[in-house]
Amino acid sequence: MKKPIRVFLGDLTYDTITVSTESFPLNVGYIASYCLSKFGSDVDITIFKYIDKLEKAIRENPPDILGLSNYVWNHRIGYELFKILHEVRPNAIKIWGGPNFPLDIPSQEKFMKKYEVVDVYVHGEGEIGFASIIEHILKMNESDEDTCSFYNTPIPGCITRASNEKINYTPELRLKKLDDIPSPYLIGVLDPFFDGKLSPTIQTNRGCPFRCTFCTDGRDSVSKVNQFSMERVKEELDYIGKHVPKETKSMFLTDLNFGMMPRDLEISDVIAKSKEQYGFPEQIQATTGKNSKMRIINAVKNLSGSLRLYMSVQSMDKQVLSNIKRENISTDELIQLAPVIKQSNLRTTSEVILGLPGESKQSHIESLRKLAKANMDDIQVYTCMMLNGSELNIPTEREKWGLKTKYRILSRDFVKLSNNKNIIETEEVVISSNTLDFDEYIDLRLLAFAIWVTNKGIVYDPILKFLRQNQIDVFELFTNIAELKYNPPESIKEIFASFRKFTVDELWDSPEEIEDNYQRDSEYQKLVDGEEGINIMYHHHALVLSNVMDDWTEYVIRISENLLESKLDGNTIEYFKDVSTYCKGLSHNPLGPDRLETNPLLSFNYDIQKWVDDQFGKTFDSFRLNQPNKFSFELSNEQYNFVQDKLNIYGDTPVGRSQALKRIPIQKLWRRPIKSKKDLKEEKDERLFVLNDITNEY
Repeated sequence: MKKPIRVFLGDLTYDTITVSTESFPLNVGYIASYCLSKFGSDVDITIFKYIDKLEKAIRENPPDILGLSNYVWNHRIGYELFKILHEVRPNAIKIWGGPNFPLDIPSQEKFMKKYEVVDVYVHGEGEIGFASIIEHILKMNESDEDTCSFYNTPIPGCITRASNEKINYTPELRLKKLDDIPSPYLIGVLDPFFDGKLSPTIQTNRGCPFRCTFCTDGRDSVSKVNQFSMERVKEELDYIGKHVPKETKSMFLTDLNFGMMPRDLEISDVIAKSKEQYGFPEQIQATTGKNSKMRIINAVKNLSGSLRLYMSVQSMDKQVLSNIKRENISTDELIQLAPVIKQSNLRTTSEVILGLPGESKQSHIESLRKLAKANMDDIQVYTCMMLNGSELNIPTEREKWGLKTKYRILSRDFVKLSNNKNIIETEEVVISSNTLDFDEYIDLRLLAFAIWVTNKGIVYDPILKFLRQNQIDVFELFTNIAELKYNPPESIKEIFASFRKFTVDELWDSPEEIEDNYQRDSEYQKLVDGEEGINIMYHHHALVLSNVMDDWTEYVIRISENLLESKLDGNTIEYFKDVSTYCKGLSHNPLGPDRLETNPLLSFNYDIQKWVDDQFGKTFDSFRLNQPNKFSFELSNEQYNFVQDKLNIYGDTPVGRSQALKRIPIQKLWRRPIKSKKDLKEEKDERLFVLNDITNEY
């Protein structure tokens, strides 16, 4: 009896500092379960997530087949492990799959020539292509054919390297009936990954109806959306709820447009019931849909704060949207729905991309201004990435828009292998075009940072609302901060100077230049220590929160007072004093080591929180208190413990804090106003007096 084919499958994450990609290896789990259902005992499959475990297994007992997922965040380590396998077992078959692969054939040929030890690339969905490879090998083994026939025979759903150095192409293949893939959860192949470090990952459908040119899912071949059955989704969520360890709080939902499909409301109900039964998930990482907003709002509402509503507008400029083939996504509808979203007590995140084709500095600013005017809670600006597999990355598209790019290190994605070689992952980003120069790119990054800190979360909501009620364009506040107007504190100047320097210094001409530089241990140590290769936005936000939050608040107040100058009569001054004092209380010392002990005690003439929450446009004066109330602004033990748990996982260092911030709901950072015991007693006595007075009347 012939031995089964030994297969290693990996969707790798770095964990040199912390776990970089926390999702379960669901993608290769699908391939494993599909192949096991087809070939049974003819295959012996092991799944890997961690680099060191896979490297050790390759060196000690190399497989017959190594299949690795290829994303921008594990591309270079994947190829390095292929090379290691090639050294220890040259005849082993090495298979790559995933979206990080060019669209056009000339670039595909260059790719296959560059990565010469890779035997096969499975493009598109991996199940059929990978199973076709296994089937081909089993037939070869039965007929005792030599291995050269493997390379010369086209394989469905695969791109193979022929022995004559030519490339064999076959069409991308998709499964129409997704339930033909046995659940990797229900058959137990993902059980080893309930380790407390990774987050369970589910998928309820595949495909995307949109054709965005910057996205790897913008291909015509994936425009039809196929769905797993509801019964299966329910069974998987129940299985996960029963097996997930207590320390795991998050779940990834990989649907490309969650909330947009008619049945997504039912799925949100199922997730909500799972949370009620098992206490999981507390947080859901997902991309919400781009149209059908009311359905999305209802689905998000069902999840009671576990999932945030993401509005992926990318740009508000119609010409830019046309350039990236997003004409079928209504940004106007998003703006119109903003009041409805607010009334539903949902907070929104709006995503914008810097460096899109045809985007100028002015059009980008106008997009941000429109979102600020629509009162979006969180405006996140990302630099345009050039992704293999996206239409934008085709050479003709690059040339058409005059795209100039540089490379930067992906934060936390680096490792020293057992052979002492240092591997560093990189991303290619647009830093200028024929409508945007490099200096403008830098200016807009600084503006994005000012918006990120000031518009994120609830801490400055009172000031922003006050400005809006006084017909002040809040976007002027953000631009004044970014331009360092009105004599900012030295600490704020230093933060912006640091941000600018990092933004320039992080850019390199090529991935090879980066990797060569960090082969030196002294340079590599800078990555380990968090001196270089950081996420600049999160890093500097963490610096603000840890060290200069009070200064930032004072600066926001100073600029706001200048913007309000023409409105500052006696009443306005009195009103704004309460508003700004309230913000000082909320924002005080959110991440300092003594944060539990430093509780400001502040006095107010107005009920600021009721005014902030008011949806009916009542005048500020109508929220006047009968007498001044004192509030202590405190962090609860629950808040402290939640944040501390994240810092324990990622490290209480600048790097660790920047990573923790990605996983902490921003509301958990800010202090809560607690009415002083004296005022509470007086308030209680007053209520009793009124009640007795009413009783006596009857």
